[in-house]
Amino acid sequence: MPVRDSEWEISVHEVKRRLDASDGLLLIDVREPKEHAIGRIEGATLIPLGQLASRLEEVRRLAAGKTIVAHCHHGGRSLSAAAILREGGFPGAKSMAGGIDEWSVLIDPSVPRY
Repeated sequence: MPVRDSEWEISVHEVKRRLDASDGLLLIDVREPKEHAIGRIEGATLIPLGQLASRLEEVRRLAAGKTIVAHCHHGGRSLSAAAILREGGFPGAKSMAGGIDEWSVLIDPSVPRY
């Protein structure tokens, strides 16, 4: 298992716990629409990585008082998204470690793997 950085990443288990508890979490899916169509996490907002920087005001409206977590397929793009978000004024933004693939394996096997 890769080394995870708790400053930048959050586990799929913690995301699931916080979503279930309605614990002030904004989950942003930074994959492409065709990936989102294959499978998605209920409640996630689709904002592809290439659009994120230009949609920070939208994120600001959605995030009011919430922790922002970005997710992608395996966790690489979402780390980039966390950096964009932090530079854009969201210092606590994190990446969901392992992405939707790890979510499919450990949390919800009904979400298709690809």
